[in-house]
Amino acid sequence: MRTYLPLFLASILCAGTLRGHGAAPDNGARYLAEDDFLADPAAHVIDGRVWVYTSHDRRTEVTDPTDGAHYDMRDYCALALDPRGGTVERHDAILTLDDVPWASRQLWACDALQRGDSCYLFFPARDRQGDFRIGVAVSARPEGPFAAEPEPIAGTYSIDPAVFEDPSGIYLYFGGLQGGQLQCYRDNVRLEEPRFPQPGQAALPPRVARLSDDLRSLTEAPRAVEILDERGDPLRADDPHRFFEAAWMHVRDGVYYFSYSTGGSHLICYATGDNPYGPFTYRGVILTPVVGWTTHHSIVEYGGRWWLFHHDSAPSGGVSSLRSAKVCELHYEADGSIRTIPGGRP
Repeated sequence: MRTYLPLFLASILCAGTLRGHGAAPDNGARYLAEDDFLADPAAHVIDGRVWVYTSHDRRTEVTDPTDGAHYDMRDYCALALDPRGGTVERHDAILTLDDVPWASRQLWACDALQRGDSCYLFFPARDRQGDFRIGVAVSARPEGPFAAEPEPIAGTYSIDPAVFEDPSGIYLYFGGLQGGQLQCYRDNVRLEEPRFPQPGQAALPPRVARLSDDLRSLTEAPRAVEILDERGDPLRADDPHRFFEAAWMHVRDGVYYFSYSTGGSHLICYATGDNPYGPFTYRGVILTPVVGWTTHHSIVEYGGRWWLFHHDSAPSGGVSSLRSAKVCELHYEADGSIRTIPGGRP
């Protein structure tokens, strides 16, 4: 376990680094680790503390960016912190690639959930055939270490698992385009060749399925998560606000907020609905582009305030595969809409 500098001091140190790379003025976000590259932060309140589960970027010999191969992560980390300030408690290598019997490479963005006396870590990795699947690992403690199940969850594919607990059950959201392989599936069946929709056609939607009581299997076939425009039509494939990856779900005042990354337009957007399955109606932009290509987030309530965890590549000088997790406060307007946060890209 490592304990970091108080968050406000880490923010000052990183702000100096950012100025050296010509970033836009600070938006109030604070970095969570000043000496390493932690990405894809998934935040949850567990036992009265905010726990953040991250992927771990590294300098790698893989330089080919095809299908995201240069995002060559091999382990996960867990952080315990108060987003309002104070020290960050870090736990390294809570699950590594060598710990997963079925995985061959690329431990991408994960998520976690506490249930009873156990904590469950959901994660994607490529299997021995090169297909992304979603696995689960279990620990008696939020900080791990986690023990992976011997096989991935049957019926899962693609990337970016996000788990959401609701009175009606526990749901697993997943999906990501391009390197995330969502375009390789239709109706949960692997295609012989990947197929993207054409401009003007409906965008490929993410997936959701309810989890079993033991959180090790699905109780149903994954369903499409529809994201609709104000007319009730699915967002189109050429819409800059359509889904690309990084699904997240939270509830506020009875409203279900489904948020996600748009990929090439580099936005975090959100849509709202009245149940975990949707459909969801597009509402707006949460975060404008950050330094770096990817943008991946989570949203959690703590201390009577809401917080946005995300990452950027500013401390690495804009290297998209070396990202740094950060947190800032999230604000809602009186009508329930989310106030847009500047991401900091110049």
